[in-house]
Amino acid sequence: MTRLIRNGVSLVWRFFCTAALLVALLPAHEARAEFGDIVMNNTSEASSIEPVVFPHWFHRIRYTCKACHSDLAIKFKAGTSQINMVKIMDGQFCGACHDGTIAWSTESCDLCHTGKKGSPAAAGRQQPANQTKAKQ
Repeated sequence: MTRLIRNGVSLVWRFFCTAALLVALLPAHEARAEFGDIVMNNTSEASSIEPVVFPHWFHRIRYTCKACHSDLAIKFKAGTSQINMVKIMDGQFCGACHDGTIAWSTESCDLCHTGKKGSPAAAGRQQPANQTKAKQ
């Protein structure tokens, strides 16, 4: 156990702080997609905005499938739900939670629109972000 502590500071804590600093120094405009994330680009590029990178597993850890796919009518087949900002701001789809009370509001565009333009998902279909990265 003494090998994990140097000069009174845990080496694990030092590693965590170093990793957090490196992540913080990454340019804000780069997508930080993880395995299982979904790039939603049905209407984004046509509206001259970056595609949405949806962290599916982040949401899945906290909620059951029913919360979004049944209660909010988000269809399982990619591109079939016709999600857009007007509907979200009206409290539909993502807007049911992203209203500023449960999660951040729609005024924070850069928290969701983090994808890169030119994504293969631009043709009206969604694609896992890890596959999008591999093809760039």
